[in-house]
Amino acid sequence: MANQSVNRDGEGEVRTRAVVFERPQAVALRQLELTPPEPDQVLVDVEWSGISTGTEKLLWSGRMPPFPGMGYPLVPGYETVGRVAASGETADDVVPGQRVFVSGARCYGEVRGLFGGAASRLVADRSKLVPIDDELGEDAVLFALAATAYHALVPDERSRLPELVVGHGVLGRLLARLTIALGGRAPTVWETNPKRAAGAVGYEVIDPASDTRKDSGCIVDASGDASLLDVLIQHLARRGEIVLAGFYAEPLSFTFPPAFIREASIRIAADWAGDDLQRVKSLVDGGALSLAGLISHRAPAAEAERAYQSAFSDPDCLKMVLDWRSA
Repeated sequence: MANQSVNRDGEGEVRTRAVVFERPQAVALRQLELTPPEPDQVLVDVEWSGISTGTEKLLWSGRMPPFPGMGYPLVPGYETVGRVAASGETADDVVPGQRVFVSGARCYGEVRGLFGGAASRLVADRSKLVPIDDELGEDAVLFALAATAYHALVPDERSRLPELVVGHGVLGRLLARLTIALGGRAPTVWETNPKRAAGAVGYEVIDPASDTRKDSGCIVDASGDASLLDVLIQHLARRGEIVLAGFYAEPLSFTFPPAFIREASIRIAADWAGDDLQRVKSLVDGGALSLAGLISHRAPAAEAERAYQSAFSDPDCLKMVLDWRSA
């Protein structure tokens, strides 16, 4: 590794403390050996990592459908912020001390990295890093969700920005903020949980039962509720589009005649791809998109088991972040 030597334990080993899902609903904080870094990789000392209530909850509960790389034990996490400790010979465009967002790592030997970001230090490919401003701090863990929201909104130049967003969790809030940042009209957001109705910035949050509009040109669902399609189709304009931006563990179905009458389109949005992270970074750096006010809960990494339980079961928890700075 160039630029700075690596602190090692034992005989040349580089070790880390990492969250490990031993099996469904079994979380442990374990010391693991990191795989030796390659020339195009970077060693990162982690400051914060976010807990995803979508894919990570499915991994934790054991309800994740078959997925590439799936299996236990595994290190979760794809929302990581830290500082570069050392960089490889071909990754020297990031230097020690630089704060970076890391979208995951696979560096734990026989323990799977799915997605591998919940650790005190990690080795990641240079391509997994996005250099960020220091002032963003812990809010930068939200880059992954922001890029996912961007990908749902702007898959190509023909995309329509949504008039309706379903769900006022973190992803729903980012979808609404991004719609405005991209020049669209402020969307309406549906939310059935009164505790989550607060926190709107420049848009309105309503109970879906009170929405009488039936002509939305584009609806983006961030709820992950597989039973909602028939309801959403009833609120769609002719030749309108429904974008499925959540992750759905249950089968999806809908009644055909209402969709037929409207000539409805249904599009599935996966996670970010290509330049989505960089485009989100440009919006954040330019002040068009704010990531502030979306983290509701924090816990030291030593309390990871409790933190994961809270993130997945506490209805008041919008976003949980683990603090690794003392780990």
